[in-house]
Amino acid sequence: MTMGGVARRLRLGMVGGGEGAYIGGIHRHAARLDNNFELVAGAFDVNAARGHAFAAASGIDKARSYGDFREMAAQERLRGDGVDVVAICTPNHTHFPIAEAFLEAGFDVICEKPLTVTLAEAVALQAIVEREKRLLGVTYAYSGYPMVHEARARILSGELGRIRVIQVEYPLEWMATAIEAGGNAQAQWRTDPKKSGRGGSIGDIGTHAYQLAGFMTGLKVESVCADLATFVPGRVLDDNAHVMLRYEGGARGLLWSSQVAVGHSNGLRIRIIGELGSLSWAQEQPNELVVTPLGGVTSIIKRGRADLSAGASCRTRTPPGHPEGYIEAFGNLYAGFAEIVQARIAGRELLPIGRDVPLAQDGVKGVAFVDAVVDSHEGGSVWVRPAYT
Repeated sequence: MTMGGVARRLRLGMVGGGEGAYIGGIHRHAARLDNNFELVAGAFDVNAARGHAFAAASGIDKARSYGDFREMAAQERLRGDGVDVVAICTPNHTHFPIAEAFLEAGFDVICEKPLTVTLAEAVALQAIVEREKRLLGVTYAYSGYPMVHEARARILSGELGRIRVIQVEYPLEWMATAIEAGGNAQAQWRTDPKKSGRGGSIGDIGTHAYQLAGFMTGLKVESVCADLATFVPGRVLDDNAHVMLRYEGGARGLLWSSQVAVGHSNGLRIRIIGELGSLSWAQEQPNELVVTPLGGVTSIIKRGRADLSAGASCRTRTPPGHPEGYIEAFGNLYAGFAEIVQARIAGRELLPIGRDVPLAQDGVKGVAFVDAVVDSHEGGSVWVRPAYT
């Protein structure tokens, strides 16, 4: 992969993601993979002292270690060498004010998902993006895998014919007990509706499954019918969700997300069945796509083959037989976001890596999906049409 012809690395700032923050480290690793970014500033912690200590340990100039995001936005805007892009690695309820501040200050933004806790906030951010002509990338990381793009190319080319059935699941076991009551900070905010939003498992991981199904098939959901459950006593938000989906063109879908599925570490998988064939992909075996034509022989298509689609090939980093996974997929998103910014700066057409990446509108769709699912459940598992698809 290349830097797309831009003479310098993009200057990256980060909000959140400091000491002990799992996702902050993922963002930093991903940003470094292609040498497109240099981390130069940040407001890394709500505790300013901890944030400054983390910045110092990370080699960040003391003058560019900030106590909060508003100070960072104001000061970086005044600098001749201010940040180009800001990564938001904070809990859901803080995404909107942080993204709003930086977008309106003229910065491009990369934000964790779900984009916001309310649909009104997500729509407002998209309006700011359109007005300011900025990038707002959303880290639906699983759409960065090469074989996900290969599946998308095959489906959109008509290889499977008209899609009939989509089954996608994302089971985890990490919240099978009340770990939030034992002080687990990540579980605490994820189980608090004021910080997480209306959805528990459906917002945290179900949105990944929903986005993956739509990205791979290119289909829009027409309506959803949901049954949510909260199995751990004392928990407020759902920790298990079953959702039926009706797609445009008549396809039917099933989505299961669970944070209490004992025995499952990160079990995201999808099966897509059309009138001419089917394919399946599993995140824990990400380098293989299983394809079966109607009446034919099942084939395992492996990442790294010379005959893969352009979308898969440009996201392939290592030779055939060498595994690559989550960090690389996340890095592909960062490479795509960088390409969008670099192409805009250089005034040129996008390279393939900058195409088909999750942006503001995808974040809006994810929040609208959570709203529709919760509305369906609260209405007695009735069919609900999402506001945005």
